[in-house]
Amino acid sequence: MGLTVQKFGGTSVADADRIRAVADHVARTRRQGHDVAVVVSAMGKTTDELIRLAQDVSVTRPGREVDMLLTAGERISAALVSMALADLGVMATSFTGSQAGIITDTTHGRAKILEVRADRVRDALSQGRVPVVAGFQGVSTDRDVTTLGRGASDTTAVALAAALGAEVCEIYTDVSGVFTADPRIVPEARRLAQLSFEEMLEMADTGARVLMPRSVEFARNHGVTLHVRSSFTWEPGTWVKEEDPSMEQAIVSGITHDTSEAKVTVTGVPDRPGIAARLFRSLADRGVNVDMIVQNVSIHGTTDISFTVPKLELDAALEVTREHAGEIGANDVLADSGVARVSLIGAGMKTHPGIAATMFETLAKENVNIEMISTSSIRISCVVRTAEVERAVQVLHEAFSLS
Repeated sequence: MGLTVQKFGGTSVADADRIRAVADHVARTRRQGHDVAVVVSAMGKTTDELIRLAQDVSVTRPGREVDMLLTAGERISAALVSMALADLGVMATSFTGSQAGIITDTTHGRAKILEVRADRVRDALSQGRVPVVAGFQGVSTDRDVTTLGRGASDTTAVALAAALGAEVCEIYTDVSGVFTADPRIVPEARRLAQLSFEEMLEMADTGARVLMPRSVEFARNHGVTLHVRSSFTWEPGTWVKEEDPSMEQAIVSGITHDTSEAKVTVTGVPDRPGIAARLFRSLADRGVNVDMIVQNVSIHGTTDISFTVPKLELDAALEVTREHAGEIGANDVLADSGVARVSLIGAGMKTHPGIAATMFETLAKENVNIEMISTSSIRISCVVRTAEVERAVQVLHEAFSLS
């Protein structure tokens, strides 16, 4: 049989018992005839603890040194999983990101993978060993240790699977797959057997926390089949792969929500060419990630522009926007952190009219006010008040018969 890459998240390797369970699962996969390469995250809350330690000892916290510190968590996990495999009679070799050939750019904290030179990992596999790779990290073109951003062990696993030509990349987490909605809000939500890359990417971008968007995008670009599974039950989960044109697509596959964004509104903006370009270029140069944008109809030569940003970037967004408000002749800049987003995602929406109407009617019946709307070919997103988002998810889940 072919090669399987298995990635285990922080909850999957949280303590000694969990690490032994992971090793047992890897060993059983090997007994079934598969070659296996493993990618691991840091144990439990190790990364959070290391960040707190850095904050306790340093105000400046240089990015290079923070990366050097944080990568220790995944290296610990890789070594311990390799030891647990040895006890089961399975030869294993642990690798740091740099030893595994994960080459990145020079951006500390959010580096991007440029290349995977997986020669040492291939050598280990050819020797009948299980390579256990520390996720979330690599080495820059300047030969410095880098990290790929929070949750980026998924990206490490997908990149390694692409480089090795793996049959599947299994992502093990604390849930048994991707659900039609958050089961904590909708207990009747059901696990989805399969999603297309495009559906999964939209779900990841709009609040589903099962997979990081970068990992899904990497998988789509390189044709890596994903299988999202639980490391607590080991039952089959959700497959994410290329859309099968021979199969009828679900009109709505799932509903996601996101409470991590805030809204910024610039009022009285002169309706002239280039004004919006200047504002959003300045936000981009500051590293602010703008999501939804709505511009109202011009009245008496002025308009209002609203956009959403991550709450963690709200202060920077306000600083940039207020700097430019005077320059462009706008009246005021308003901030609203009491908003949330609810989204419908489904590949079948492309060929079924009336989905937006049903969504808006359902929310109207519940007196849920829609403040902003954005769409793609397989997604409709609405910004509502944070206090109403859970109710919005519940009624939409029922309206589209997703239970």
